[in-house]
Amino acid sequence: MQVTQEARYRLRLAEGFLEEARQDMGLKRWRSCVDNSQLAVENAAKAVLTLLGPVGRTHNPAILLRKALEENRFPQEVHPQVERLAECAKFLGPDVHIESDYGDETGWRTPWELFDEADAQQALSLSEDAVLLAKQLFLSSTP
Repeated sequence: MQVTQEARYRLRLAEGFLEEARQDMGLKRWRSCVDNSQLAVENAAKAVLTLLGPVGRTHNPAILLRKALEENRFPQEVHPQVERLAECAKFLGPDVHIESDYGDETGWRTPWELFDEADAQQALSLSEDAVLLAKQLFLSSTP
């Protein structure tokens, strides 16, 4: 595994979105907190995937992380961290990305009607876990 410029960029994105999610929580902007948490997790997962090589455009990195685990592309000793990161990315996956931006178009509910404080707290917790895991995986891949 190699830390590349793209990997560092993705990690900086994840950290930036996490910081905004924390600010949103403090301001009681639940939808915004969920949205920024989702982006933090997505970019943390992509940062880890770039340790293996280039990552194409996707809003669903959980699938790619799981596939890489199945193919033993990550060292065995980091499998638990990568699995946890995949869980975070699955929970805050593309459905959450769409709902936090567009709402529920079939039920005519806006994004602000879909997310409450509990949703924001859960999303923020997952994003904090994901960014921490990505940082740990970076450290383990640096000689």
